[in-house]
Amino acid sequence: RSSQKPIIPTDMKIVFGGLFKGDRVVWGIIVVFMIYSLLAVYSSSVSVAFSRHGGDTTFFLKSQAMMLIFCLFIITVTHHLPYRIYSSLAGFILFVAIILLIITLLFPVRINEASRWIMIPGTGFMIQTSDLAKVALIIYLARMLSQNQNNLRDFKQMTRIMIVPVAIVCVLIMPENLSTAVMIFVMALIIMFIGRMPVRYLLAWLGIAIAAIIIFALVLDLATESSRVSVWKSRIENYVKGGGNSDADYQANQAKIAIATGGLIGKAPGNSVQRNMLPQSNSDFIFAIIIEEYGLIFGALPVLFVYLILLFRGIAIARKCETAFPAFLVLGLTIMLVTQAIINMAVAVGLFPVTGQTLPMISWGRTSMVISSFSIGAILGVSRVVMAKKDDVHTESAEEEDPGDGLIYETVNE
Repeated sequence: RSSQKPIIPTDMKIVFGGLFKGDRVVWGIIVVFMIYSLLAVYSSSVSVAFSRHGGDTTFFLKSQAMMLIFCLFIITVTHHLPYRIYSSLAGFILFVAIILLIITLLFPVRINEASRWIMIPGTGFMIQTSDLAKVALIIYLARMLSQNQNNLRDFKQMTRIMIVPVAIVCVLIMPENLSTAVMIFVMALIIMFIGRMPVRYLLAWLGIAIAAIIIFALVLDLATESSRVSVWKSRIENYVKGGGNSDADYQANQAKIAIATGGLIGKAPGNSVQRNMLPQSNSDFIFAIIIEEYGLIFGALPVLFVYLILLFRGIAIARKCETAFPAFLVLGLTIMLVTQAIINMAVAVGLFPVTGQTLPMISWGRTSMVISSFSIGAILGVSRVVMAKKDDVHTESAEEEDPGDGLIYETVNE
């Protein structure tokens, strides 16, 4: 009989197994995100850190490391919460998000010619309220879809309880962040499509939204001499025609140079040149720096592959849910994260006009990191319950049950 001791002590397995539950693949994805985040943020911020923080080139590295530790704490706490709490508080969470969006319009903090943030009094901490609104809306839609599976063909009721809240959120975000407003609206339509909403309703709402955006842009352009409309126009024109002299055009061109010079294997970590040219090299255009330093093989493809794995794992977790709300919640949050990532990468490589979207869990950005961590934690929370039921570990109490959601997947007796 072998007397070899296990590589990992049993008591450590118990501790870590009890602390980090849920889908192991998703936990692995988190680790990959954190590694790329530390490497990319540090490399892309060296010059800025040296010039702005007294020669401390590791300032952003240390700050990002602390932020990632905090994010891991958020994920760990969130994935232990019963998912029913989100369902119960869906309306309240959305109400708070709308209030914060209104405050952002009235008392904004302006950064890089955009007013998307509010300051928390006495803390010096800023919040990008549109990020909060995205998650709040997903939770709300998941709840409404789960409660109204038998009423989906009532056009008036669906418009009132689903599209009106979506429209309110998008209208409040649109003046200063059109790309996020459009992304939220499209994301909401996708979630409703998954939730079995009739396609003709979705097409009708989409047509109304397109008409509303056109009218809004025309009115705003005529009413004000200096508005965000000029920014929207310049970004779209530069994307279609090429060239341009605006800051967004400059960043897009520098990102293309970074990607072109990165090649297949990159310049190696820390050897980026374009990080000195890109003002948003550690946030909006961090994907370009990753490609420049790690190339297509070690940078672009692995990062894209990890987000696609997250998408497939989210779908797999949702398919195992026995009730509607957790399934819609997981799908909504997964779609949000992956869609934002794809948009960020598409902007970096020149497929989309500049939008200002960060790369979830990798880019520098406080609010984005916190919201992404909460979202992944909620996904893991649902997977934790699903795995517990699969293993016949009935430790969840009545709070883990979700009455009123209605089954969307029939339970098969094996």
